[in-house]
Amino acid sequence: MHRFAAAPTLRWGPPSRVLARSSAARWKTASRSCLPFPSSFANDGHYRLFCSRPSNVQIIESVSEMRQARKQMGEKCVGFVPTMGALHEGHLSLAREASSECDEVVVSIFVNPTQFAPGEDLDKYPRDLDGDIKKLSDVEKVTTVFFPSVQEMYPQDGADVFVGVDNIEDRLAEGQCRPGHFRGVATVVTKLFNIVQPTKAYFGQKDGGQCILIRKVVEELKIDTKIQVVPTKREEDGLAMSSRNMYLSDEERPHAAVLFKALKSMEQEYSEGLHSAGHLLDVGKSVISEDNKTSLLYLDVSYADNGKPLENDEIELAIAP
Repeated sequence: MHRFAAAPTLRWGPPSRVLARSSAARWKTASRSCLPFPSSFANDGHYRLFCSRPSNVQIIESVSEMRQARKQMGEKCVGFVPTMGALHEGHLSLAREASSECDEVVVSIFVNPTQFAPGEDLDKYPRDLDGDIKKLSDVEKVTTVFFPSVQEMYPQDGADVFVGVDNIEDRLAEGQCRPGHFRGVATVVTKLFNIVQPTKAYFGQKDGGQCILIRKVVEELKIDTKIQVVPTKREEDGLAMSSRNMYLSDEERPHAAVLFKALKSMEQEYSEGLHSAGHLLDVGKSVISEDNKTSLLYLDVSYADNGKPLENDEIELAIAP
């Protein structure tokens, strides 16, 4: 399979029950519709008001209690959807796919600092835990949200151990453009797989480089989890759904769709028998250059199983923005 890649409200539920804290990491339904939650829930030093429709989703904050919850699931098929929160329809499609194939579904919400390069958007990355829980409560079989703190996932005096992925990082344009990003992703996903022990884990095709990386991590580290890649969810104009889309201004938003236009042009050329990687890249770059409001960060054509540059035309084509 070939891969194309390019970088580019709080709802109120019925007043029947809410989530209320019952231990350091578990939540249960209560009889009132609204109540303030402690700062440890908000993770930002503030109380917040949280109202919810009836939900059986438990929120777990500690590694030890997540492991205990997994033990209680026993031999069930457990699906896992790792996220950084600010959930949208793309994330929910992963959860629904997991629900259709598994007995229980665990979703993690963790903004992983080690995958952000200096100067990137770690501090301003969108966070909406209340909204995320409300959305997940509508997805069948989502029973658990793992919501660890940075201190729970990494030593306070700094981490000494990371999962090295230098070869993949060097192969992919995204890795070259974002030094250390793939190492951070590989490290946190390995930790999460170790903690949750999922039968299957679900990722969006949108993050093509990440999918290549995680498949290699699972293969080479002998992790007993099956990786499921789910088709990209898009807006009406083709833009891939992303939590970062909210950064776009009203003026910028229409121009973002040029990424999908470029990819479709490349796909069309491929379908007509023009399989040269150089030609496909030129076509994509040409389409993007026609939009004077858009600057290209990177455009990559590679094999989806290992990230190596495209050298022949023997494998089915896939598109990831």
